[in-house]
Amino acid sequence: MGDILENAIDKPLGYVINWSRLWSLFPVHITTGCCSVEFGATSGPRYDTERFGVLNAAGSLRQSDLLIVEGTVTRKMAPRLRLVYDQMPEPKYVVAMGACSITGGLYFDSYNVLPGVDGLLPVDVYVPGCPPRPETLIQGVMLLQEKIKISKARKYVNIR
Repeated sequence: MGDILENAIDKPLGYVINWSRLWSLFPVHITTGCCSVEFGATSGPRYDTERFGVLNAAGSLRQSDLLIVEGTVTRKMAPRLRLVYDQMPEPKYVVAMGACSITGGLYFDSYNVLPGVDGLLPVDVYVPGCPPRPETLIQGVMLLQEKIKISKARKYVNIR
């Protein structure tokens, strides 16, 4: 009887919690390359990412739940990027935008470039391109929303 009652409460409450998370993503973006131009275009009035739940009005890292890494990540920048990630509250999501953040891009064989940000942070969605078009970034956000929708809300919220 306890499991039935627990499922009757957990499933609807988990659905509401995940629904609110996927329609109110507050991004912080780490920009080191030309992907920032496409991120700016995506945030503008033509593509209007706010209709997809990506709100561009976060006050600080402690209010953001989405980290978008745009461009090349160097070994000198890696500790600072990790510090930014660690300051974000749970649950937090990471999007690797562009070839440089996914594989190192054109500079993959440089001694100072990380061969992808996924060796440093757990990446949830990869948005390929050099630089990726705004439509591709929007598709990446929609994929992240699908991932959030099916995730377990209980992991981050004490329902009992």
